[in-house]
Amino acid sequence: MRRGTLRVLLGAAPGVGKTYAMLQEGHQLLSEGKDVVLALVETHEREPTAALVSGLELIPRKHLTHRGVQLSDMDLASVLVRAPQIALVDELAHSNVGSGGNAKRWQDVDELLTAGIDVISTLNVQHIESLADVVQEITGVAQREMIPDAVLRAADAIELIDLTPQGLRERLGEGLIYPPGRIDAALSNYFRLGNLTALRELALLWLADEVDSALEKYRAEHGISTRWETRERVMVALTGGEEGETLLRRGARIAARSGGGELSAVHVAAPNGLLEAHPKLLADQWLLVERLGGSFHQVIGEDIPAALVEFARAENATQLVVGASRRSKLAAALSGPGIGAGIVRLSGDIDVHMVNHAAAAGGHRLPRAGGALSVHRTLTGFILALLGGPLLTWFLHTLPNSDDSITVDVLAYQMLVVIVALVGGLFPAVFAALLSGLSLDFFFIEPLYTITIAEPTHLVVLVLYILIAGLVSVVVDQAARRHRTATRAVAESALLATVSGSVLRGTDALSALIDQTREAFGLTGVRLVDPAGENYQAGVLSRDPVSLPVGEKARLELYGRELAVSDRRALGAIISQLEAVLDFRAVSATADELGPLARADKLRSALLQALGHDLRRPLTAATTALSALGSTEVSYSPADRTELLETATESVHSLSLLVTDLLDVSRLQAGMLGVHMVTTGVEDMLLPALEEAGLGPDALELEIPVGLAMVQADPVLFQRIVVNLLLNAVRHGAGSRTPILAASQFGGRTEIRVIDFGPGIPAELRESVFVPFQRRGDTDNLTGLGLGLALSRGFAEAMGGSLLPEDTPGGGLTIVLSLPGSAVEPGSVAEPREGETR
Repeated sequence: MRRGTLRVLLGAAPGVGKTYAMLQEGHQLLSEGKDVVLALVETHEREPTAALVSGLELIPRKHLTHRGVQLSDMDLASVLVRAPQIALVDELAHSNVGSGGNAKRWQDVDELLTAGIDVISTLNVQHIESLADVVQEITGVAQREMIPDAVLRAADAIELIDLTPQGLRERLGEGLIYPPGRIDAALSNYFRLGNLTALRELALLWLADEVDSALEKYRAEHGISTRWETRERVMVALTGGEEGETLLRRGARIAARSGGGELSAVHVAAPNGLLEAHPKLLADQWLLVERLGGSFHQVIGEDIPAALVEFARAENATQLVVGASRRSKLAAALSGPGIGAGIVRLSGDIDVHMVNHAAAAGGHRLPRAGGALSVHRTLTGFILALLGGPLLTWFLHTLPNSDDSITVDVLAYQMLVVIVALVGGLFPAVFAALLSGLSLDFFFIEPLYTITIAEPTHLVVLVLYILIAGLVSVVVDQAARRHRTATRAVAESALLATVSGSVLRGTDALSALIDQTREAFGLTGVRLVDPAGENYQAGVLSRDPVSLPVGEKARLELYGRELAVSDRRALGAIISQLEAVLDFRAVSATADELGPLARADKLRSALLQALGHDLRRPLTAATTALSALGSTEVSYSPADRTELLETATESVHSLSLLVTDLLDVSRLQAGMLGVHMVTTGVEDMLLPALEEAGLGPDALELEIPVGLAMVQADPVLFQRIVVNLLLNAVRHGAGSRTPILAASQFGGRTEIRVIDFGPGIPAELRESVFVPFQRRGDTDNLTGLGLGLALSRGFAEAMGGSLLPEDTPGGGLTIVLSLPGSAVEPGSVAEPREGETR
């Protein structure tokens, strides 16, 4: 009998629409003439979902009693008897109850598949067994119902039902997932934005991994060895040399730019077990690969290019990053093509990046400027002239000579002069011309073996030969000089571009410039001495350096060879760049010093502006009331005197609060706020705060569960934070509902949420309300100094917590106070399922 197929609709959290999608697909299959039954569905009283049940054949549930409780579950026997073509089974990870039968619903589904029935089911990512510990760490909730990964991976198809976290919260706020009375608790617990984002990413990563596994299985079953570019996989070839770090960082950048690419590194070891790489460098590079989010591999092979390419194909790599060594043509001819050339030859459709690096290049030293060749080149030219002339004479003597023409001899000697000019320059070429002229006269012009010339035409030929040889030597030498000058100019341009790039990148620019200076000019050491800052050096410092000024105070010390005049131009450009970096650092340091002063001045201006209004009002009221009480010209009744005293008392109290807030702002900015942390209960701190806020029972909704764990907090600061948040919500959050004060505990932290349903604050302006002396809107000065939220955040951070704004679903602002608290005991609170919340 054919085994049925299993299709799983996977979701990141309850409410994303898995059951709805399953029912929609059931209707689609039914319209195509398929035999579809609804074996089990959980609508959770959601009207859109319940409406889709209509029109599908529903298998009645079986009813049973478990521990005195009436329950219902899927009737597996009835589904098997009905034997439909397709069965829709909701909640694949559900645990069955009662005696007998299978313990898990996925086992029931397996029986349906064995019977040849195709199944479509649903599952949340939190129920996958391999992810249980990660989900508990994210949500603080232990998972009780799990499905083995092997069962899920055996499914014929897995489809992700995706919804953005913000969209899911909006759906929850609109009452499409839970009843209104359970929405706020769900939003402040399991359905927090951070939780949903993490769960969604977890689902995407798990499914992406499953797709990769399925792809590899398909390629293996069909014997496919060619590369498929389903995802960029960047592989870095490591030798264990100093260049490894450069190659790894380049590979990481390539993988990052490709958007979700994978990074791996591979080292080919010798089959004899001898380690040719530097052990410590290779170990450091292994750790670097892991820090960059990649994986390290080591393979054994005699042919390094073949081993690298073979491993790259096995890993389905799309790009190979290899270090490029710079070798002379002579070295390449003697040792054969390098590893890089071998990899390129074997790579086929794998892209190969050849990366130059300092270790391979041996430094980027500038070539000699145009002008005289090196002594080595000149000596080589003279030696070639001395040895080449006799050898050429011997060769020409061995040739048959049918007439008296010396044309062939003249051209051969002329060629020798050109070759000597290319190798050794002008003077060796002139020497070769004179030597070849004498050889031509002595061995090839009648009378032979004398320096006497019998024919006048032969004398003319000999003179013209020497003149032409000399002119050719000059032309060839000038061409070589111009080539060297152009090469030098290109090298200087590359050096200056590298120097400018180091300065523009701004990452340790001075150190990079010093290193480049030492390499470019072939110095043993370079040091930058800056009396106003740090000293930077590269290489070995010897005695008697050449000291050059850099700006007004710093100087550059050069150790090693004496620089030629041609090197001064490029060195001057580098010194200008050094001076620019030093000036930039000096300006930045000055700006850093002036920054606090500017902020203090801005704060002082804001303070004076605020004090002009907010401090004057209670002062004026208190002064007026006290002056009236002290006046002898007017007689006040006892009731009037009591009212004046109350006015004066309230005004003085307002002044006291303002002064306290100002002092606390100063203490926070100076880091001198006294914090007295104690272990206490949340309820013990919330009740005094509610009393101080003076809000009536109709002004606030409370959602404070019983039995919250103890927290670490300063009760006085906690109380002031809550009072500020409550008054702020009542003052600015007037809306369709009264504000809510909710408390919850998640992942070892306690969260207090003050939720209002007012106009809210645009995302780009949220952080500004936490700045001192900033009011929402800043349109008047009638609502205090604007210190409430700024002080509240400062108090929260002083206690090791945080104060962050969030959107209220449906409109409004939610301020979340998070404090360190006791961790939730694993298993003490069940995770929310499709119809539950905490």
